[in-house]
Amino acid sequence: MGFDPAATRRIGRLDLFVSQLGYGALPFGSRDPADSDASIADAFDAAYAAGLRYFDTAPLYGLGVSELRLGAALRRVDRRSVVVSSKVGRLLQPVTTDAGGLACGAEPFEVAFDYGYDATLRSLEHSLQRLGTNRIDIALIHDVNRRWQGDLVEQRYREAMDGAYRALAELRNARVIRAIGVGVNDWSILLRFAADGDFDCFMLAGRYTLLDHGALETFMPDCLRRGISVLMAAPFNSGILATGARPGATYFYTAADADITARTQRIEAVCARYDVSLAAAALQFPLAHPAVASVVTGMRGRREADANRAHCEARIPADFWAELKQQALIAADAPVPQSDPDRNTSPDFRFRGRQP
Repeated sequence: MGFDPAATRRIGRLDLFVSQLGYGALPFGSRDPADSDASIADAFDAAYAAGLRYFDTAPLYGLGVSELRLGAALRRVDRRSVVVSSKVGRLLQPVTTDAGGLACGAEPFEVAFDYGYDATLRSLEHSLQRLGTNRIDIALIHDVNRRWQGDLVEQRYREAMDGAYRALAELRNARVIRAIGVGVNDWSILLRFAADGDFDCFMLAGRYTLLDHGALETFMPDCLRRGISVLMAAPFNSGILATGARPGATYFYTAADADITARTQRIEAVCARYDVSLAAAALQFPLAHPAVASVVTGMRGRREADANRAHCEARIPADFWAELKQQALIAADAPVPQSDPDRNTSPDFRFRGRQP
């Protein structure tokens, strides 16, 4: 037995718990004909029936469609049983052009970055309406990093701390929001946020995986010291750790280069020797770190939801992890899943209060 996907872990020092396997609702925003309202609802039902109780979305995902579809699903269950996170920093604004209409099925909105105080309040109000709920449990400041902001990153950082962070902290104090954090794929800027504010959690995308250990030495220990939970998103590095090193495999949303492909092939060879699924190893590896509260991955339908649950539960022998370390395929000091299943399903084994 690996990890129980439905077992919960605490967010920071709060009375707020998320399932070890989190459901990334980016695919809920898909307008692909194969991703119908019915198939999305079926995927949610499969995840909920399996005990998953943490769902992450954002206004950006499908320009509001993800939140709308998640909201429709939430109305079929006890809202109190589910933890929902959404994000601020991008406002959806109506398209004002009269130039001849939008493509069929396209949403009539455009995205504007705005990390100001008032924009944050408006963004949350809009998200609440789309979700059809009276609260968002976790609010994350979204994509304040160089990939999205380029040379404006320092300006955006100041705007986020002076505006979005101030608004979210006030709402948390008023108990309108239960937890606040930041969601990016750059752990170095999260270190700055941690030092400059009082955050409960960070969503880090793709930066603590079988293929990327950059966060291990500095970021993860800092989160442990401060009592900040990590929500580890994109554990498959956008594809290659789910599909394997096949032609066209992607790493951070571009074609995997030769080094990444070769390293993945070496990991796959170890998987084959121990009869371990690459996807199972990719899901379970981040969960072994005591800073991680949930591993969050997108699931397009019932088949993916069922598969990820099975990957999370799969038994992986200790010798598998030992060989990965022996071959220097994962860091020697990286925590790995325990052979005792109870060590992998503890509901709260991490934080003993925030330290300065």
